[in-house]
Amino acid sequence: MDRKTLAAAFPVTVPVLMGYLAIGMAFGLMLQSAGYGVVWALLMSLTIYAGSGQYLGVSLLATGASLPQVAFLTLMVNFRHLVYGLSMLEKFRGMGPQKLYMMFSLTDETYALLSAAKPPQGVDEHRYYLAIAMLDHSYWILGSVLGSLAGAALGFDTTGVDFAMTALFLVIAVGQWRAAGSHLPALLGGGATLISLLLVGAEEMLLPALGMIVLALVLLRPRLTQQEVPSKGQKENGEASTCS
Repeated sequence: MDRKTLAAAFPVTVPVLMGYLAIGMAFGLMLQSAGYGVVWALLMSLTIYAGSGQYLGVSLLATGASLPQVAFLTLMVNFRHLVYGLSMLEKFRGMGPQKLYMMFSLTDETYALLSAAKPPQGVDEHRYYLAIAMLDHSYWILGSVLGSLAGAALGFDTTGVDFAMTALFLVIAVGQWRAAGSHLPALLGGGATLISLLLVGAEEMLLPALGMIVLALVLLRPRLTQQEVPSKGQKENGEASTCS
């Protein structure tokens, strides 16, 4: 990865850096308190790289859950990542083997960044996406290792630390809301989530909510595309007027 690409990607990932250090350390602390050391924290963050899945993993390890239980619960918790990967296939087209890592790297926060990512002039698009993904992943690994080491050296009460992940995603979501040309997708997501919550309850709401969101976005894709094109045209006209 060249320095120019990293320099362009780093400022975009700073909010994730601050958040992932905090919530990664929280995970490391929780894992250490369950009796699993820094090697476990490193390997889990390197190969699983799913915040909610790893938080769940701490509980599963502590209770000695069976492999089928672990596989099923992990799939349920992280099912949304399948949707993330499918929605990014076009954006990752032409990246070759790197596309596999890009789909693996799609945490909630990285997905939020990449969905609106636009590389600066002179920076290769695909290298820019890869730099964002790798930087975010490295932040999570660093936070997890630091948390595990701190937990081993000091005593911490880990009650409530898992809320840090929710707080980070809210910060990124607010930024995306302000920058978005259309708020319709966000409103659809919120509405579908609320309906799912009311229909099936908090424990089983994820899959129905995702299904409704995907269906709504597919049906409304022509309208969303039409809204995006005029906004780009208006921006270009505004820039032309300013230049003249």
